[in-house]
Amino acid sequence: MLEIASVSKRFGGLTAVAEASLAVRDGEIVALIGPNGAGKTTLFGIAAGFIPADSGSVRFAGEEILGLPPHLVARRGLVRTFQIVQPFAGLTVRENVAVGCQLHADSRQSALAEAAEVARRVGMAHLIDRPASTLTIAGRKRLELARALATRPRLLLLDEVMAGLNPTEIAELLPIVRAIRAAGVTLLLTEHVMQAVMSLAERVYVLNDGRIIAEGSPAAIVENPRVVEAYLGRGAAQRLGGARHA
Repeated sequence: MLEIASVSKRFGGLTAVAEASLAVRDGEIVALIGPNGAGKTTLFGIAAGFIPADSGSVRFAGEEILGLPPHLVARRGLVRTFQIVQPFAGLTVRENVAVGCQLHADSRQSALAEAAEVARRVGMAHLIDRPASTLTIAGRKRLELARALATRPRLLLLDEVMAGLNPTEIAELLPIVRAIRAAGVTLLLTEHVMQAVMSLAERVYVLNDGRIIAEGSPAAIVENPRVVEAYLGRGAAQRLGGARHA
């Protein structure tokens, strides 16, 4: 469904993404992980049309989309969430979600009606008429997810949707993400919460210094020495490896 091939992006003298390639098949949940500053959000921005790439290719459903503006990428069915959640504070939850529904709805009333159903899917039915400004961090994360779902995506890019949540909130959000996939939405997620990665993802890519350094099942990834080194440093990786073989 999504094929990112040899994508590179520089910001002045900084290489944010270097010849990165990954693929997501229809119906999968795939994770893209890596240390802070690895380039994950930049790669998401390129795929969704928010950031221009210097080189490479991004194909969605068999068609090249690199260079298309975000609204046209979204119309094709590829939509992303954002790490920093910024709802329309003066609007209710229903109205915020209805903004996303407008991409396909034929009237304001149908958008508001669809927004209520989308809010229910992410566990916000009881908050539907609450001002977005009054939501907790967990509530804002769910609202961001609902706004993206409201556009009826085929592929959803989730950018650290678990960040800032406590263990109980994470545990409550996991089945919601699974239900989204069960409803026919393919998912590519970036995440630092390894509990979520291990629980949700079928395959994992690891990005470090803008380059893909590993790909495989979650179980294989956590045992990969290059991945351990990327997160903990070479010395720690060597000590950990020595302890495993002692």
